[in-house]
Amino acid sequence: MARPAPGTGSDWKLSVGELHYVWWYIQGSIMEPDVRLRLRRAWGMCQRHAWGAVAAEASYRGGYLHGPAILYEDLLARALGAFDRAGSRRSPRILAWRLRDSGPCLMCAMGFHGSARGAFSRERSRAGRDPTAIRTIAAATRAHWITAVCGVCSGDCLPPRCRLHLLQELDGGASVDMACHRREVAELHSRLSAYARSFQWECRDTATDRDRAALLAAVGWCSGWEAGLALVGDVACPSVTNDGVERERCL
Repeated sequence: MARPAPGTGSDWKLSVGELHYVWWYIQGSIMEPDVRLRLRRAWGMCQRHAWGAVAAEASYRGGYLHGPAILYEDLLARALGAFDRAGSRRSPRILAWRLRDSGPCLMCAMGFHGSARGAFSRERSRAGRDPTAIRTIAAATRAHWITAVCGVCSGDCLPPRCRLHLLQELDGGASVDMACHRREVAELHSRLSAYARSFQWECRDTATDRDRAALLAAVGWCSGWEAGLALVGDVACPSVTNDGVERERCL
């Protein structure tokens, strides 16, 4: 089942029922084989649930995002495999087929939506909707993740594309520089791997702001940026186009 088309809105706040599920999801079910398989098939979750879940986890864990770092490192590795399997001919058709969802969003398939109820305390519900922690991370790393924002999601038409809008262009027969997109995903994967590794005791305190920014960029690449941009608030900082010209990106 395919995910809805790009442009699904900017709502990221989860209902009580959704937050109740996310609470147990971050306690360990994110690592269960069946859950991981469903997350791989759907490239994470739909845009709303992806950004809502990472915001809630940042709040509940005080910015400690080990689980999402591992998940999105795996998803980006899968994306690199999709580019590589497109072959030396760089077939857009093969790449599009490899990057498509092969299953629905985990939470959507379970019936969780914006009015879902759950037996969850008022305190935890309030904390799960508090964007302070994720916005603190975004503010500290914005100079790095902002250059990865999809130009269609943001409306500024700069070159980066999220997976959904890249698929849209591939399906529409647009001229796509597959090598450039692969380089961007490879760089993102490398940075996210460094961030995931930094949670190991022997690698503690090795992550840079650029590495931390890779997690936000990975969520945006997999699921889209509209809800993410609404979540982190208004930002403005230099962005570099593919011809090397600095431009001001105002979101």
